[in-house]
Amino acid sequence: MHKLHIIAMAAVAALLDLAFFLAAPGAAQAETGFLETLHRQTTLTSTVPDNGDQNPYAVVVAPVSAGKIHKDDVLVDNFNDKNNLQGLGTSIVLVDPATKAMRLFAIIPRHLAQCPGGVGLTTAMTMLKSGWVIVGSLPSEDGTTATKGQGCLIVLDSQGKVANVLTSPNVNGPWGNMAVVDNDGRATLFLSNTGFGVGAPKDNAPVLNKATVLRIELEIAQGKPPTISSETVIGDGFGEQADKGVFVIGPTGLALGKNGTLYVSDALGNRIAAVPDAATRKDSAGTGRDVTKDGLLKRPLAMTIAPNGHLLVTNGLNGQIVEVDPDSGQQIYARWVDPNRAQTPPGSGDLFGIAITPAGDGFYFVEDEVNTLVLAR
Repeated sequence: MHKLHIIAMAAVAALLDLAFFLAAPGAAQAETGFLETLHRQTTLTSTVPDNGDQNPYAVVVAPVSAGKIHKDDVLVDNFNDKNNLQGLGTSIVLVDPATKAMRLFAIIPRHLAQCPGGVGLTTAMTMLKSGWVIVGSLPSEDGTTATKGQGCLIVLDSQGKVANVLTSPNVNGPWGNMAVVDNDGRATLFLSNTGFGVGAPKDNAPVLNKATVLRIELEIAQGKPPTISSETVIGDGFGEQADKGVFVIGPTGLALGKNGTLYVSDALGNRIAAVPDAATRKDSAGTGRDVTKDGLLKRPLAMTIAPNGHLLVTNGLNGQIVEVDPDSGQQIYARWVDPNRAQTPPGSGDLFGIAITPAGDGFYFVEDEVNTLVLAR
């Protein structure tokens, strides 16, 4: 989100410690949720590297040690450049949660020739157990969708060097946090795409029902970077919209649940959708079936699965994280994790990536208005 950073980090942290204990009004209390077991949150570090990139998006916990990366490091990428222009961020940083130290993992060339339109790193990022890091690009030349490029998926080695670039007509504006099935020699990525037909931002820009969810099968030969072996569009018809404030709005959170069901946060539909048999289906499920809609959801964005099997979803229009039981569709609880009153409602537009800690005792998330990584547990 393009905004002025006008609240001091210390003041924000103090507010967060207080607000973290407050459930959202109207939250269901019939079942104890994962969020209710957490007690405080801690700001770990700034996510701004020396090149000045800002607007942290993706949050990924390293599954292994490889090259520059230590197991359990948190990888965070940036969508904006030093001038706070969206779609021009090129950096990925590493954070050691134990020491709170931040170090640079990669700065990708802005005008990467193999990537249509260049580089603007999005919430679509993962690290495979083989050590490869894969990150999505939805680039811009001027910080708006008026100059949006098609983008790509960029494969980095464990030293942060570009090893391969994955492009396809189906990869257009890779946007949301990826769900992944990671096996020896193969991996499956689930990726949302929000770039089909999106034009310049304007007031009341049209909603286009063209966003997709794509399943990508990767081959990973020994010592070689991943390559695409097959692609299947497993969801389509989701809403996407150019936006002056947040670049583009579309399906953002992807989480793979039990029985092969892929859960999708449909931001413009203000709903969580389910795509059955996501890893094996050979056709599109369209926009899937409703799991839950409206209620505590306020433009759902990033999503992950808590240790109890519930979905944790960040809201785009306030500073809450919502817990949902995917089996019943019940919205269990909502937690104010960002009450920053510089936005209306508090925390609006501040929350993007989210990832569960390796111990399962909390989660990491980013606050983009102050460019920080936070631990809640």
